[in-house]
Amino acid sequence: MNEQRTDLLRRAVAGGSSSNVTHVASMTWRDGLFIHWPVDPDQLRPHIPGQLTLETRDGRAWVSALPFVLTNVGLRGTPSITRLAFAGIGVRTSVRRRGERGVYFFSIDIGNSWIASTVGRAVRLPVSRARVRVGATEDNHVAFSCERLRRDADVPARFAASYRPDGETFTARPDTLAYWLTAHRRFYGSTESAILTGEIAHDPWLLQPAAATIHENTMLETNGLPAPTGEPVVHYADELSMTASVPRRMRT
Repeated sequence: MNEQRTDLLRRAVAGGSSSNVTHVASMTWRDGLFIHWPVDPDQLRPHIPGQLTLETRDGRAWVSALPFVLTNVGLRGTPSITRLAFAGIGVRTSVRRRGERGVYFFSIDIGNSWIASTVGRAVRLPVSRARVRVGATEDNHVAFSCERLRRDADVPARFAASYRPDGETFTARPDTLAYWLTAHRRFYGSTESAILTGEIAHDPWLLQPAAATIHENTMLETNGLPAPTGEPVVHYADELSMTASVPRRMRT
């Protein structure tokens, strides 16, 4: 079964076009946190492939870390018995390519070895295997921790935080910073020879202000990214169903 899934992913990468993209996967996001730090765009720009344009807002670029839990993950139309659940964290920033807005992933750490190795081989996104723990504290915070198992960087990749929603649910308006930071439907990655792109589809995010304490965070440093220039903007997002395409290689 695992070999069949991998083959489907590889075939999907080879096919498809920007005008007719098939969403082959579906999943449910749960207990996620958006953490956005302002950074100096001049220091961040060298970390973005030349085919992409770094996006800024009011003169600042932003780097985001997203701890998440995904459930009911699988190919669309497959039975629930074949579905998976796992947690992870992604590090990204906002970019454009030929007018198309999206996010560029510096790293994605996943607490499921098969998913991490399969995605890494099939679609060449920067995915790493990690030890991820998600639980609940006595005061109803989500307790999230992640440690990358591959240690090929000078700084070990670690993240730990506790967080909970702390306010009313809202849908961000298009003219707000919250919308600019979270409303992306396209994602990008890169290899030595190509830019990869994929799409996600879902209803608008139902966001909440968050009370969050970050206990440890080396995710920016281990990716070689600049230090933040201000305090983070933080939002909680509870549950959202979504579909996704497999990333495909784009012509330069």
